[in-house]
Amino acid sequence: MAPVRTQVEALLERAVAATLPHVSGSCEDILEHRAALWTFVDRDGVEPNNNHAERELRAFVLWRKRSFGTQSPRGNLFAERVMTVAHTARKQEKTVLEFLTDCCTAARMGAPPPSLFAAL
Repeated sequence: MAPVRTQVEALLERAVAATLPHVSGSCEDILEHRAALWTFVDRDGVEPNNNHAERELRAFVLWRKRSFGTQSPRGNLFAERVMTVAHTARKQEKTVLEFLTDCCTAARMGAPPPSLFAAL
């Protein structure tokens, strides 16, 4: 992979130097993270694609498509947080509705909320 790495990086550097609209900036961003670009070569067990990350995000992308997203920054923040909590709870095999209900109950009673860190 060393020759491929050299060629790819040289091509990216040429694109940056050419100051091409809509291209040079992206190439510069890639070069800023060049170490991460080749992680799949340097470390065993790292796939050369982002399929795992895409699978993890798929439910949220579909939710946003079906619900037409949110209408405000506050709505965006709420959606981000609830989706993060829901995904983390599912990963820990907790019932999402039960966990959220426990959070609301704790808030109403002035008690500390349940933690998703407890399973770690």
